[in-house]
Amino acid sequence: MKSDLTFALGLFAAVTVTAAMVNAFAPAQRSRVRRVVILFVLSALSLAFHYALDAGGIPKWASRFQLAAELAQAFTIINIVGTLSFAVALPRLGAQLPMIASDLLVGVGYLLATIGVLAGHGLDPTSVLATSAVVSAVLAISLQSTLGNILGGVALQLDDSIHEGDWIQLENGRQGRVRSIRWRHTVVETRDWATIIVPNAQLLANNITILGKRDGRSVPQRMWVWFNVDFRFPPPRVIDVVSEAMTGSPIEGVAQEPRPNVVCMDLTKERRESFATYAVRYWLTDLAADEPTNSRVRARVYTALRRAGIPLAVPATTAFVEVQDDSRLERRSKRKVDERLEALATVTLFRHLTSKELLTLAAGMSHVMYTAGEVITRQGAVAHWLYVLTKGTVEVRANVGHGSGDQRRRDADAGAGAAQSKTVATLRAPDFFGEMGLTTGEPRVADVVATTDVDCFRLGKVTFEEVLVERPEIAEELSQKLAARRVGLLEVTGGLAPGARSSREASERERILGAIKGFFGL
Repeated sequence: MKSDLTFALGLFAAVTVTAAMVNAFAPAQRSRVRRVVILFVLSALSLAFHYALDAGGIPKWASRFQLAAELAQAFTIINIVGTLSFAVALPRLGAQLPMIASDLLVGVGYLLATIGVLAGHGLDPTSVLATSAVVSAVLAISLQSTLGNILGGVALQLDDSIHEGDWIQLENGRQGRVRSIRWRHTVVETRDWATIIVPNAQLLANNITILGKRDGRSVPQRMWVWFNVDFRFPPPRVIDVVSEAMTGSPIEGVAQEPRPNVVCMDLTKERRESFATYAVRYWLTDLAADEPTNSRVRARVYTALRRAGIPLAVPATTAFVEVQDDSRLERRSKRKVDERLEALATVTLFRHLTSKELLTLAAGMSHVMYTAGEVITRQGAVAHWLYVLTKGTVEVRANVGHGSGDQRRRDADAGAGAAQSKTVATLRAPDFFGEMGLTTGEPRVADVVATTDVDCFRLGKVTFEEVLVERPEIAEELSQKLAARRVGLLEVTGGLAPGARSSREASERERILGAIKGFFGL
């Protein structure tokens, strides 16, 4: 009795250590601990009944409970070893044994333990096995469907074709991530927070598409976003505009490699519609976020086409009726001019201009839009535009290490290290940027990236030249304000020595004035 009690106490200590390790390293596997505890309690109760019946003079039943206690103790030990091995040790080593495989190994352990315990009590294990074979045959006939699913689960694990975490598409078109492969069925979780229980036999009998995987490794999934444009716009131009928007700056969820591309799929579909059909093909990095990523791609396509003055197509049968009279056109024109004048009022560079000069600038401005993440201006690029920000937020990012945007792209293609990007300013509407490109023609000194959806007006050199040629003395005031703004940027980026602001501002003013005169031929 003393040895049995000592063994039981040792087993209790092992159960306690197992529970502590699972709670510390594998809390998701606590169900295994419950099984260990239940088996230990059964062994303790069986041992208690054994001693109680033996003391009461009922040896026949006492021996039966002793056999039950030894079996429960053996099963408890097997489960302790299995839990520590499969739930704690192997995952810590970076290995993961499928649930069915671990259950099979534990089942084999149960069988061997049963044979050993029975042989220790003088029983013939062969008679037990023979009886079990007859019972198994009866069960196999009556439970063919269930056994088919169980064998299907084993086959899925053995051929290593589907893994937990894989995204699959069933024959009915439903898609989801494999949550677990169990004995009878596979659990698939869909994007709409539903759970599909698929019998394993059905998975084996039907064609299942594994998404985002090729040659046994995970790869991005190719996606399609369709749009239509009036066929009167040349396909090469539409493709160039959208391709530039898709590749000009990263989009969350879209892989950088392979690069997105745009293709013209059809012209005047079925010879009835008056539009060409296009598709953006991109590679999705997160299969769970397919529609949100599609939405970001559609927004990028929409704003790119709007900037380029290319409208999305409408059905040819759609008719718009609008009464146009002089008063209506005059009100619309005045409203547009007022919007642009209101935007120009936020540009400190132009506060010394006359009302007539501001009207000239307002008439030549164009409205453009950008989505979050798009690069509006790129460091090193030459573009003679001033942007007046009316809605949204942008970041000014200076890249250290490479000069122009073309040079940085060449360095990236050649495998050179990426330039260090530093955010030097955050601009929120109302504000403006790009004044040096407009007034001096100099390359951009920083990237300007939209951090939210952005609305702005764009003012070009031709329009500004009309005002400057009429009154050249404007260049003097512009050079002073531009010099102060440029030196402020140099202070932020660390390109200005301490105490050198005054002298540097004077030299910048002279340099910028000369650049303005040379750029506009004053």
